Amino acid sequence: MERRTIGAAALAVGAVGLGCMPMSWAYSTSQQRGEESLRAVHRALDLGSTLLDTADMYGPFTNELLLGRVLKERRAEAFVSTKVGLLVGDQHIVANGRPGYVKRACDASLRRLQTDVIDLYQLHREDPEVPVEETWGAMAELVQAGKVRALGLCAVGARSARRPGTRLYDATIRQLERVQQVFPVSAVQAELSVWSPEALRTLLPWCEARGIGFLAAMPLGNGFLTGTLTPGEGFEPDDLRARHPRFTAEMMAANQPIVAGLRRVARRHGESVTPAQVALAWLLAQSPRVIPVPGTKHTRWVEENAAAAELRLTREDFAEIAGLPPAQGSWD
Repeated sequence: MERRTIGAAALAVGAVGLGCMPMSWAYSTSQQRGEESLRAVHRALDLGSTLLDTADMYGPFTNELLLGRVLKERRAEAFVSTKVGLLVGDQHIVANGRPGYVKRACDASLRRLQTDVIDLYQLHREDPEVPVEETWGAMAELVQAGKVRALGLCAVGARSARRPGTRLYDATIRQLERVQQVFPVSAVQAELSVWSPEALRTLLPWCEARGIGFLAAMPLGNGFLTGTLTPGEGFEPDDLRARHPRFTAEMMAANQPIVAGLRRVARRHGESVTPAQVALAWLLAQSPRVIPVPGTKHTRWVEENAAAAELRLTREDFAEIAGLPPAQGSWD
């Protein structure tokens, strides 16, 4: 698989990563199978999808423990990305950016992951009660101590923090500029996909200008862009899509033209090409700094996603995707 680099240190990873969250968090728990998830991680490494993205809050903790079982055998083949800064309680999630907590959390993640170093340590969310410079400073000390190789910032929650009248990632960029003064940012993780392209306007250009890697979260629109979801079929109560406005039966039906367009493009490249692969190839073509991180717990989808790195879209394909209708329904 093509390799791409993250940050000024040019840390190399496969062009398509693996989001590990669905293996133990946020999606239907009845479909979570530990052994199948382990096979999926092993297969990703076999195919060159070396970036494994997790967080201490996924589970909580069980996602890192699962990855640790693979890393114990194959650490040298993997690029480990995990996150800190969110605590999970009963029916709520709170931010904690206190320096002492960050350092303890890192040590705990290292134990669960069965490794002595984290390749990319990301701040999951800013703690509103702690200056972000203090949190970032504690993370920088972890780099200096040899426990972490590079730092990243996760901007997946940017929508909830946006103020009326501002662009989506204005606050994120201000935050990035503040922490850059403390220690270099190597990667930013934010939502980017065919149906959520807002990061193309400001955030991705900001990263490109500074040599910062861009981890594209939710590159397949939480499964919608795969074309495998049926409007009205519903989701289990613990599935995050059960509460998202774009996943009501009405909005899923209204947004089917987007999937239909991806399917038309896929057909031009052969019967085995899928809408999901087109969506990932579109992302990879946006910038050499972009690394899509599709989440899955199944080997079948790992293989399909990895194959997208070989798909080359044509000028006609890009024109058709650019002409697709914007997604309907709020994503807030």
